[in-house]
Order: sequence, then C-alpha cells, then structure tokens
Amino acid sequence: MSRIIFWLALVFLVIFAIRSKIREAQKRHQQQFREPRQPAAGQAAAGARAVAEAETMLQCAHCGIFYPASETVQARGRDYCSAAHATLPGA
Repeated sequence: MSRIIFWLALVFLVIFAIRSKIREAQKRHQQQFREPRQPAAGQAAAGARAVAEAETMLQCAHCGIFYPASETVQARGRDYCSAAHATLPGA
C-alpha cells in the first residue's frame, strides 16, 4: 500500500512541476508581445535633449565623407573634412 501512495505522490509532483513550467513559459511569452512601456518623464526629456543637441552633418567636397559641421575647414567657398583636403590642388 505504501508503494502505491509513493507512486501517486510522485506522479502528482511531476504533473505539478510540469504545469508550473508551462505557466511560466506562457507568462514569458505574453510579456514579450505586450506593448512596450512608455519611457519615464526623465528618460523622455533626455531623449529630447539628445535630439535637440544633434549636430548638422556636412559632406567633404574632396572625399565625400560626412562629418560634424563644427569640424569643417572652409576653403574657396567649399567645406572640407580636414586641412589636408582643403589644401589639395584641384579640390
């Protein structure tokens, strides 16, 4: 009789463990597909500042690379990424 009780308890525990794992997996699956949370007010303000502080990008007249406008070297009415490119002949 004690063997039957042991096996019944073991089967019950296995079924209970499997059901709890299935529930965990379903919760994780549902959380993945929920709508993303809205950022906190501080995070939104930081993101707005980052966009406001974005710098204009210019293209070098010699090599075509884009670089921040604060690093521009102007020569002969054109914008260059470096002094070396500004002084090249035919540039």
